Amino acid sequence: MSNNNIKISVNTSYLQQESDPENNKFYFLYTVSIANHGDEGAKLLSRHWIIEDANGKVQNVKGEGVVGDQPYINPGDEYQYTSGTLLETSLGTMKGSYQMINDSDKYFDAEIPEFVLSIPRVIH
Repeated sequence: MSNNNIKISVNTSYLQQESDPENNKFYFLYTVSIANHGDEGAKLLSRHWIIEDANGKVQNVKGEGVVGDQPYINPGDEYQYTSGTLLETSLGTMKGSYQMINDSDKYFDAEIPEFVLSIPRVIH
């Protein structure tokens, strides 16, 4: 699938004050930028995340919109939001897709490339 000229990039950070490593709770923030490089606007309808920790435990998370919003992204614009996830290990990965619809009423999936969640000093 072509992603319909939607480019997705992610920045992550470890939230130490929300985490409790002794009880296998590691909280990560991720900031997603969704840029529309196409010539049609597109609306984000829903999301599907696949979150995997270092133990191989996989969470499938599906839901409407992102952070309570279903943003419409004009051509040339970018939408950004921050959310978080809790892992049982200090290292994990996330990937997935956004289900979107463009101005021509075509549904498409915008692929979210896999990214790594890790506490500082785990990966060098």
